[in-house]
Amino acid sequence: MNLPNKITVFRIILSIMLLVLLIFPFDMCGLSWPSYQVFGSITINLEYIVGGVIFLVASLTDFLDGNIARKKGLVTDFGKVMDAIADKVLVNGVLIVLACNGFINVVIPVIIITRDIFVDSIKMVAGNKGKAVGASLLGKLKTICMMIGLTLVFFYNLPFELLNINVAEGLMYAATVLSIISGIQYYLVNKDFLEEK
Repeated sequence: MNLPNKITVFRIILSIMLLVLLIFPFDMCGLSWPSYQVFGSITINLEYIVGGVIFLVASLTDFLDGNIARKKGLVTDFGKVMDAIADKVLVNGVLIVLACNGFINVVIPVIIITRDIFVDSIKMVAGNKGKAVGASLLGKLKTICMMIGLTLVFFYNLPFELLNINVAEGLMYAATVLSIISGIQYYLVNKDFLEEK
């Protein structure tokens, strides 16, 4: 197993650790994470700060493994499959948990995950017919907004919360809108190809 694939597997492990951290019923076990009041009126829970650190590290490994694989010619089928799985486990899992815990609007994961299934289906059909469908600029912009937005959600929108500006929420809604637009774009670009017999 080459280095990029090891990094990808590490990201899967981090993603599972993060999801366990967020959904484990600590209160039912008589345990609880400490909360702190910072900057006077902002209350933060250590569970989400630790989760934010894990999410940030996992997100950075996503950028790292792809760059190493491309620069050193280490792209493999295993890496492509595992990278896609790692991304879905990390992002979709976090979106669902944060929505269930009331940190983000439930509409956000519904739209983003539905769009991803739609786009992945187009890529699968295209791949079976020998056509590669790359990520669009809007799709990449959606991912950037979403990853930064999720990171800020974990860190309670700090430091922007001090200015009473909800940047985290704004970025998450921007990612949701871009998901819809880029999904439509994927379909329109591949419409004729998909309708071929």
